[in-house]
Amino acid sequence: MQRATRFSSDLRAGFVLEWITLAWNVVGVAVLAVLAFRSSSTALAGFGLDSLIEIGASAVVLWELSGSGEARRERALKLIGGAFVALAAWLLVQSVIALVTAHRPEPSPGGIAWTAVTAVSMVVLASLKGRVGRALDNPVLRTEARVTLIDALLAVAVLIGVTADAVLGWWWADPVAGLVIVYYALREAREIFRPHPG
Repeated sequence: MQRATRFSSDLRAGFVLEWITLAWNVVGVAVLAVLAFRSSSTALAGFGLDSLIEIGASAVVLWELSGSGEARRERALKLIGGAFVALAAWLLVQSVIALVTAHRPEPSPGGIAWTAVTAVSMVVLASLKGRVGRALDNPVLRTEARVTLIDALLAVAVLIGVTADAVLGWWWADPVAGLVIVYYALREAREIFRPHPG
């Protein structure tokens, strides 16, 4: 009985964490769209795309938590993996174009503030999701916790890039910030799609 109560409590916590993440990223997409447009920043635009992917990942986890079954979990994991690949591909193309054309974004104090707050928030959410995912023994929630951690890493990379551009005039730091996350996103996608022993 106590075990069932604990499971139910952990499941509710999983739902709450995903709804918080979903709401945060819905707001983030709107904020970043404005900031990226005003500053013409590749890194901020890429971060906005990451927020869209995080919305999709949260929706996948909410869907998965409401049901059960191995096939459902496998499909959910593949959808999250596909989101990682899409993010990496978009950021790679945009960052390379920005570097080749020597694109110089405008300084963005708003971008600095938003990415700093987001980095802290996403680290906290990723830690809590990972803990709940382990308690539930749910590989989808654990994987999505890594998606949220990637979001935090991207926020830090974008924060460094946008700040270096604004303070030091290093225009190339903006697209390089996008390239940093390509590595992490592809690494996570590889881990998801790699065959695991049954």
